Amino acid sequence: MNDGSSWPVDKLTALRLGRRLVAEVPASRPGHRAFVDVRPEKSVPDARAQGEGWIRSDAERSFHPEHWEYDCERIDGFDYDVGAVLIGSADATDESELIAVLKAWGVWPGLFVYPWESEDPK
Repeated sequence: MNDGSSWPVDKLTALRLGRRLVAEVPASRPGHRAFVDVRPEKSVPDARAQGEGWIRSDAERSFHPEHWEYDCERIDGFDYDVGAVLIGSADATDESELIAVLKAWGVWPGLFVYPWESEDPK
C-alpha cells in the first residue's frame, strides 16, 4: 500500500534525470500563492553527458528543495519575485532525505508535477 511517501515512477525518473519538479501548496495568507520546487543537483558527469548530447540518470543524485510564496498580483508578470518570500530551503543528499524534508514540510511526492504543468512563475 502506498502511503503517499514514495514518488510516482515518472516523477522519480524525472528527478534522477536532473529535471525540476513543482508542487503548489497552501499559502500562508490570502492574496498569495505558494510553491515547493525540487531541483536536482548537477554534477561533473552530468555536464560531460550533456556535452556529448545525452542525459545521465543518477539514482545517487542530491537535491535542493525550496518553498516560495508569491503575491498573486505579481505572479503572472515579469516582476513575480518582487515581494516573494522564501519560506524554506534545504539540501538533501539523497532520495530518502528528500522525502524526509518534504514530509517535514507537509508536502507529498504525489503533489508534484512538471514545471510546465504548474503555474509556478520560475
